[in-house]
Amino acid sequence: MVNVTINHREISVPEGTTIMEAAASIHIQIPKLCYLKDVNEISACRICVVEVEGQSRLVTSCNNVVEEGMVIYTNSPRVRRNRRHTIEMLLSQHNMECPMCVRSGNCSLQSIANDLNVVGSFYKQELVLQEWDMHFPLIREANKCIKCMRCIQICDKVQGMNVWDVSGTGSRTTVGVSGCRDITSADCTLCGQCVTHCPTGALRERDDTTSFYRALEREDTVVVAQIAPAVRAAWGESLGLSREEAAVGKIADALRRMGVDYVFDTSFSADLTIMEEAHEFVEKFTKGELEEDTMFTSCCPGWVSFMKTQYPQMTGCLSTAKSPQQMFGAVMKSAFAKKLGIEPERIYAVSIMPCLAKKAEREMTLFYEEFAGHDVDCVLTTRELDRMLKADYIDPHTLEDVEFDRPFGESSGAGVIFGATGGVMEAALRSAYFMVTGENPPADAFKEIRGVKQKGWTEAEFDIAGKKVSIAVVSGLKNTRMLMEAIRKKKVHYHFVEVMACPGGCSGGGGQPIHDGYELAGERGENLYFLDKNAKIRFSHENPDIRTLYQEYMGEPGGKRAHQLLHTEHRI
Repeated sequence: MVNVTINHREISVPEGTTIMEAAASIHIQIPKLCYLKDVNEISACRICVVEVEGQSRLVTSCNNVVEEGMVIYTNSPRVRRNRRHTIEMLLSQHNMECPMCVRSGNCSLQSIANDLNVVGSFYKQELVLQEWDMHFPLIREANKCIKCMRCIQICDKVQGMNVWDVSGTGSRTTVGVSGCRDITSADCTLCGQCVTHCPTGALRERDDTTSFYRALEREDTVVVAQIAPAVRAAWGESLGLSREEAAVGKIADALRRMGVDYVFDTSFSADLTIMEEAHEFVEKFTKGELEEDTMFTSCCPGWVSFMKTQYPQMTGCLSTAKSPQQMFGAVMKSAFAKKLGIEPERIYAVSIMPCLAKKAEREMTLFYEEFAGHDVDCVLTTRELDRMLKADYIDPHTLEDVEFDRPFGESSGAGVIFGATGGVMEAALRSAYFMVTGENPPADAFKEIRGVKQKGWTEAEFDIAGKKVSIAVVSGLKNTRMLMEAIRKKKVHYHFVEVMACPGGCSGGGGQPIHDGYELAGERGENLYFLDKNAKIRFSHENPDIRTLYQEYMGEPGGKRAHQLLHTEHRI
């Protein structure tokens, strides 16, 4: 243990503890902008400086450890002056149009400037301007970048994609796409982790709320919405709702108040995805096609993009099943349009998703009989949903937990856990077991694959009708690359692999609410498993609305019509 004094308080902390961690242990907050534990500890912002007796210079607290006998002041006059000076310099190169920024009220730079009572600056404002494709789902505004390097480190160390890099020199140093590329030619998978870890509004999703509102205004348009499983675990966080209060039915109520005609749960189409994907797996496994090859899930568009750019030779191993988002749109513009007696073109399908990559995925085209268009017309992130509730002055505490619309209103717990890492695999195995044996396994038979793993991947082996099924689950693209290399070099072999681009799965998606410095994917995922445990239906194949859809329209899993509407070819 090391004995130190912080702000006149004597404490003992373990050797190797940073000054920032030591201060936090006695509830003394030290402001920071660039720091992310184990990811970005480069003291680039200089906001976390403290004064140490006997040292002539101020010391950064995020990456300097305590030493025996240290006397530290975290908020001395000298420290306050230095922080104000640093903030003023940052603001001199920052677009300060805060009322028009999506991060206003949730911006670390704004918060610290307010805390330090910075109401003006002696420095001339000089903004850095860079061209950007504003149609791309991920938007970067260089004049809001504070050069904290978080996006670079997250993309490099956690996702292993190296999309971002430092460019320029001196006062014009900034961050841009690596290799002098533009973002559209980079290998960006749109995981959005750079967005959720940016302390300001320099990175954000493309705002598509205007398209949604225009659809609501068209009298001849039927607007149908779907709500992804992971959204229910996070949407209430920035609205002051507890986990218990933030029921998914309240989102349905909010969307109806906005003017949406029909609201459905994406967990329904997740069940539909399981019917197709599990059927595809069982067919390949029983025929022996997976003794040498591996079948990969295809629900995550960020992962699919990664596969196509990094391992194109293995693209044929992806399941041909569309994601739940795309299956929902296909069902809306075929079976549902027929049930309503209207043309598919009149349906406007909007998705509420925890993901930026879904905005790109919606560009997939649907060709079916006389219809040629998109499965989904608009994708909104969880953050965009929250902003719309505020824009429409809907008090979230007045929302009611209402039912979803019929005939696709039922879903299973298996569909809900799609939002957590391991959830797709577990849901698929539950139904695959039934398809092989004709009996349900215990609902929690495959629970050992649950949970967020910091490094590497989860592997397991299960017995289905006397045959061993070897599976792996991985989240985060750096971990995925390690797994893919091991598979490619034949160091390991699995029959079935689930991949999620975002660490922790969709619960930690790039479109989820931002809480600077906190990683909440694990907690949100646990909430989804709690909902599954308490669901009245826990197997996708037992969903009565799924059964009805096949009986009345799709035929059977893997059948002709199901292939036309619910499957795709993964072209490179």
